[in-house]
Amino acid sequence: MKQFLFVFSLFMMLSSCAQDDVTTYYLIRHSEKERTDSSNKNPNLSEKGQKRAANWAEYFKDIAFDAVYSTKYNRAIQTATLTAKLNKLEIKQYDGKKMFDAQFEKETKGKIVLVVGHSNTTPFFANKILKQDKFKEIDDGNNSNLYIVTVTKDSKNGKVLKID
Repeated sequence: MKQFLFVFSLFMMLSSCAQDDVTTYYLIRHSEKERTDSSNKNPNLSEKGQKRAANWAEYFKDIAFDAVYSTKYNRAIQTATLTAKLNKLEIKQYDGKKMFDAQFEKETKGKIVLVVGHSNTTPFFANKILKQDKFKEIDDGNNSNLYIVTVTKDSKNGKVLKID
């Protein structure tokens, strides 16, 4: 019996260590923003954007995020809010100019992370994680791309899905 408990404990410890070596990033652009006032640099989500944010939360409902990140802009925070609430998480802010730096990498290692950004940051954030130029800037009318980047000790893989 002692041998069984030892082997079982060793197996569980190795399993948890292996999971710590996998980091998964889900990166999305904010949902549709209000476009009635072109001088407003920090608009809220439009009605369509609020529906898409709810759809993102529904899409992600079975994913147990460890962290949810957003830029400081209303549209990104509002897109992230429902998913963060479902996971009982506070939204952490990141600087769209820094994106994937050593500190961010350290904080998220071994975790499942949602990152909400913008057309001119989201694909480049994924590229910085991958350390390659795989993804191009998103067209301003595209709010449906989902970038999934998985990092292990030995590899980095990224793909993009279109979720309507």
